[in-house]
Amino acid sequence: MSNPAAARRLAIATSTDHPSIQPDDAHLATSLERLGIQPIVCVWNDPDVDWSTFDAVLIRTIWDYFKHHATFLDWLDRLDRLGVPTINDSALLRWNSDKRYLLELARQGVAIIPTRLANAAELPDVLATMAGQQVVIKPSISGSAWHTLRGTVGDAAFAEAVAQLPREFTYLVQPFVPEIVSDGEWSLLYFAGEFSHAVIKRPAAGDYRVQGEFGGSAEPIQPNAATLAAADRALAAVAAIGHGGHAYVRVDGVISAGGFLIMELELIEPFLHLAVRPAAAERLAQDVAGRLARVQMSVRASTS
Repeated sequence: MSNPAAARRLAIATSTDHPSIQPDDAHLATSLERLGIQPIVCVWNDPDVDWSTFDAVLIRTIWDYFKHHATFLDWLDRLDRLGVPTINDSALLRWNSDKRYLLELARQGVAIIPTRLANAAELPDVLATMAGQQVVIKPSISGSAWHTLRGTVGDAAFAEAVAQLPREFTYLVQPFVPEIVSDGEWSLLYFAGEFSHAVIKRPAAGDYRVQGEFGGSAEPIQPNAATLAAADRALAAVAAIGHGGHAYVRVDGVISAGGFLIMELELIEPFLHLAVRPAAAERLAQDVAGRLARVQMSVRASTS
């Protein structure tokens, strides 16, 4: 008799620019294999992939989805029609793919960086109310500082850069928080709803972007009770909105004026900093295995 666990096929969703399992996810892949799960790398928008052959899709390095957002949503719709679950859940991925969710969190009482929405035509009027302030402007659907500007309102060069932004996007307009440069940006990692570990990310000298491709760095750090409580409140708000039960999430924020401000909740394709905490990779693999087992039980129940 065949072993059902050994037959479990898990698609690891990647992108054209990052098609292989990244070093930070290597122990996760090994841990999945030890649990009898076959992780198979698939580029998420490759038309030749037969997604129906998989028990589930684990979202990992689809780091270009925001550049192809309509295609991304269509892909999730296709997986739903095929009955192939995603990890995290497809409804959660849709919600998290547009940073307007920050305003939903704020309505739930979560402390975020003050955020205003504007289309390209509205940006001059919004910025006129912030004269002299340093601000950051980014598309609501974006990542890795894509089409992101930082500058001082009233500066002619900044105004020219704003005028050159793509017209088709909705933008977030936020005051620049200097503590990102002086103190760093926090990332708190949770798996199956439980806090695992944290890192502090710092930009390179003269920059404000903490991503590695811009020279940013990250090192392990232990959050204090207040920071951890703020992250917990943000995740409780996500559950209250109707998006609980995530397998993984990265809570990004900054401590400013004595409080932790949420910058983003990364529930789609976050870099999980697993290399610094191998036990976290094993815990995530165990959670994924449990989800696959529940999928198999559901399929058996529906066919019996």
